[in-house]
Amino acid sequence: MNASPVTFHFLKAISLSNRQGLKAFIPTIFKREKISFKSLTYIFCSDDYLLDINRQYLQHDYYTDIITFDLSEGEGGVAGEIYISVDRVKDNARQFNTTMGEELHRVIFHGALHLCGYKDKTTREEKLMREKEAEYLVRWKKKVNR
Repeated sequence: MNASPVTFHFLKAISLSNRQGLKAFIPTIFKREKISFKSLTYIFCSDDYLLDINRQYLQHDYYTDIITFDLSEGEGGVAGEIYISVDRVKDNARQFNTTMGEELHRVIFHGALHLCGYKDKTTREEKLMREKEAEYLVRWKKKVNR
């Protein structure tokens, strides 16, 4: 059996159901976006852990829900690490009046979309990113509810 090119590491516990299905779904994002894909590691961590990364690597002194690192080298396809703050995801779910599961999947797809080239710095970029997140949330729900 081949190992999945998508791995999850939990430095902070979080409920993530259907992990195998999600590991199989994430590469389809890259396929649909016509981006060559190699591997992706998600690290679920605390606010403080991600704040340290934000300060050290991005020189930003604030909490964030996600930081994506593109580790791609040469022609082998996209490889990356995505750090997700469980604390921020929980707060965002409350703030945006959505479920923890919905917000967690949105952020997981958000990181993959960054590696597909989508940005969210300008209003226009953010609008497109939100549309893409929503598209993949719908696709994921359809896959899960089959």
